Amino acid sequence: MNRQAQAAVLFLVGGAVLRASFTDLYLRYVKAGLRPLLLVAGIVLIVAAIATVWYELRQPRTTQANQPEREPDGRGHAHREPRISWLLVLPLFALILVAPPALGSYSATRTGTALQKPWGFPTLPAGDPLQLSVVDYAGRAVYDHGRSLADRRIRITGFVTLDRNGAPYLTRMVLNCCAADAQPVKIGLTGRIPAVMQPDSWLEVTGTYTTKQTKDPVNDGAIPFINISRARPVAAPHNQYEE
Repeated sequence: MNRQAQAAVLFLVGGAVLRASFTDLYLRYVKAGLRPLLLVAGIVLIVAAIATVWYELRQPRTTQANQPEREPDGRGHAHREPRISWLLVLPLFALILVAPPALGSYSATRTGTALQKPWGFPTLPAGDPLQLSVVDYAGRAVYDHGRSLADRRIRITGFVTLDRNGAPYLTRMVLNCCAADAQPVKIGLTGRIPAVMQPDSWLEVTGTYTTKQTKDPVNDGAIPFINISRARPVAAPHNQYEE
């Protein structure tokens, strides 16, 4: 591509990054804390595009002396850039026009639970029921043996995952940086489990801690359970990933 085309592509990429950053679209790619860096990156790309155009306009026009010599048959040595290079723009239009879905049960059932031991267990706030994330509940249930969860009613939201035997789990995908490194954390369900559960449907469950645990068939990671007293379907949350 020539300089003008390069500048146009830079401008479009920068605009697409800014558009994603100013909406919820960026949450499909990276964790929420990276939003400021995306904004800076989009601005830098747009400034680079403007600078490229400005630099190109300041260049003197090419003189005849700098033109390629012609062969006897009238053809020159100059070659046009291959048009196939414009295919590089296709991923850009995909970013602008298509919002990819968040990772769900398909990825979760093929990846072992990524539960890791927390640095500590802060005191839980008051409230009944107590709203916890999947990661927080699972970490306290496995590594704190449920000491901070005893005698508390707990509310958790996640999407449904079914293993090969049809056993249901409440799952959230956890990000370290971006969707490319997302891994699941799972909670087994026992008690008043809904009769019909569809993979990728979102549930809000209310229940209590139970000592019951199992092993993830993919990586033998620990999966705690929650004893459900109430469950209801809910819409997918604003940010479908946890950190």
